[in-house]
Amino acid sequence: MSRMKIHKIMPDRNPQGRSAQIGDVIIYGTFGLLLFGPIGFGAVEPWAILILETGSLALLLLWLVQQWVAGEITILWNPLYAPMAAFGALILLQVIFRMSAYPHDTVANALLYVAYGMLCFLATQTLTRSSQARKIAVTLALYGFALAALALLQGIAPNGKLYWIRQPRMGGWIYGSYVNHNHYAGIMELLVPIPLVISLSHLAQEKKRIAAGAAAAIMVGTIFLSGSRGGMLAIFVELAALAAVLFRKKRNFQFVISGVTFVVILISLLAWLGGKELGARVRSISSEAKSEISGGTRLYIDRDTLKMFSHKPLLGWGLGTFPVVYPQFRSFYTNFFVNEAHNDYLQLLSEMGTVGFGVMIWFVIVLYRRALSKLGNWTTEVTGAVSLACLLGATGILVHSFFDFNLQIPANAAFFYVYCALASSSPLLHRTRKRKPATREQEEVLPASEVV
Repeated sequence: MSRMKIHKIMPDRNPQGRSAQIGDVIIYGTFGLLLFGPIGFGAVEPWAILILETGSLALLLLWLVQQWVAGEITILWNPLYAPMAAFGALILLQVIFRMSAYPHDTVANALLYVAYGMLCFLATQTLTRSSQARKIAVTLALYGFALAALALLQGIAPNGKLYWIRQPRMGGWIYGSYVNHNHYAGIMELLVPIPLVISLSHLAQEKKRIAAGAAAAIMVGTIFLSGSRGGMLAIFVELAALAAVLFRKKRNFQFVISGVTFVVILISLLAWLGGKELGARVRSISSEAKSEISGGTRLYIDRDTLKMFSHKPLLGWGLGTFPVVYPQFRSFYTNFFVNEAHNDYLQLLSEMGTVGFGVMIWFVIVLYRRALSKLGNWTTEVTGAVSLACLLGATGILVHSFFDFNLQIPANAAFFYVYCALASSSPLLHRTRKRKPATREQEEVLPASEVV
């Protein structure tokens, strides 16, 4: 691992034990914040954003305490830190030199990005062991299944309210814990790869792999049942990418069993709950992919956003200023307030200009170069499995971002950026245990130290 160390701070009688305990609090607290977002309606409301930001800051301060207890500051380097720092510097430039059309919104959004950055930093500094990664993977898989189960129950007995209690203030297409069904699909795109990778790897026992495959099938099914066309397309891309990775591996009976189980459960679920309405929704993807907002207004918004960009092409109008600036460029009549571009790439282009868009391209290139280099033995190594799951989830969101604004939803954005950081981080460490008696087939497949 690439480490940066700073001189001793203060001696401690038992630094390693206390530091490890604090580290566990930090890593599970970090993922606890991530898990809070989706159940808090996507963390789009002020109270939820406050929890996300203050929680991230508290955990960062706790990390500093951990370094003090350990007696030295140790920083693990991640290649994504460079483009992240460049993006932060660009936001700072917009604020200091008053380049933003509405500085208040730019500062508010900058604080959110600082929170994302802190979560990425904390995850890469504290998630360093394969044992931690396995526990978190199981937790996220169970969490994703629970979210999917909630969505299914709500779909069977809906009453137009979140959790059957909360009435959305501005309406919406409720699915699961989200007001917008597209954003529910987004969080599923991030969570589905975890049980999928578990089911196809040699890192868990057979019963756990089958259960993971079943959970993944149900989670994928809810993406289709949510009616999100962008989500359907994104999950198809994720599954195609996973199939391409599997194609490079030798044929294995386990893969066949897992694949058949996944497909059977998925088709059964869709046939039971989907019906004709789902079929019509799927058939409309190619002809109506940009017209979910009535009147085909997404295409108009895209054109108007490009006009916005043409007026400030270098550094943009300022982070978070789209809803303030857009009305003067709107070319159609509507009673609705257009608060997002429904295309994360065009919104980034209009708010941060060519320079900000270039930094994003830099970020994505580093992500894929780093993550792909660690996929060699993903079926038998936790590091490769984590990188694959995180990269698949990030890929789904990047595809969906052409049609929606998942990266403007704090809960989904936080997951996305942490996934990117983990996919690009240093290889995980694992302890070597004594090998238990095993069959010849097990010995050929996996060292005993890697089995969950």
